[in-house]
Amino acid sequence: MFANERIDRIIKLLNDNGKVVVKELSLLFEVTEDCIRKDLKTLEQDGLIKRTYGGAILNRKTAPKSNVFNRRNDNLITKSKIAQKAFDLIEAGETIFLDISTTNILVADKIASGNKALTVITNMLDVVSALSKCAHVKVICIGGVFSRELDGFIGSTAIDSISKYNVNKSFIGSCGVDIFDKSVTTFDVEDGNTKKAIIKAGKKVFMVMSRDKFDVDGTYKFAELYDIDAIIVDELPESKICEYLKEIKIQLI
Repeated sequence: MFANERIDRIIKLLNDNGKVVVKELSLLFEVTEDCIRKDLKTLEQDGLIKRTYGGAILNRKTAPKSNVFNRRNDNLITKSKIAQKAFDLIEAGETIFLDISTTNILVADKIASGNKALTVITNMLDVVSALSKCAHVKVICIGGVFSRELDGFIGSTAIDSISKYNVNKSFIGSCGVDIFDKSVTTFDVEDGNTKKAIIKAGKKVFMVMSRDKFDVDGTYKFAELYDIDAIIVDELPESKICEYLKEIKIQLI
């Protein structure tokens, strides 16, 4: 097998499994481990992978960062699909938490136009605004340090307030999910720490995100995949992701 053919096979294995191990590749291709290391070095120089101890992983992209006001009108059809699925999961009489997320603004809009009697706790101003005139919804706004960029309250005061509640369902936003290292990420540290508290408060925790977020990451890891009960997406991701999430008992909706 020529080097280029071997490198193409390595890329396919990375796409299938998310990572490769030098020793295993050496046995598979019947070449030395040094030969495999040279292949991986070539791929790293091309920006395709990141070498790790004993192997390599795919070089994932960082999610684009922008404030809520710039993002709230992006991909509205996608977000509306996710929001409808989230709304359908909410039962009358429940107490839910809507985290800082542009998708959760649309969830709030659907709650406002519906007739389910609910208690909604949130740390996002746009969610409060969407529900402010609803007689069938009790709204509890979590205070704290206000972030204009996020349009919500974060930090230690918010975390302390959140810790006093137990909710039926928490709906959490994220910048990215990496199934291979099981990380859930955002950009802002205080936002991430606040999300941790919201996760802890929920009897059942739902991630609301578009399917493309399986391919990108934020810069701050605030949760493990195991902290999430279900992920609500617009469309199902590729089969390997579906199979892996099923294996670790995380529902895809």
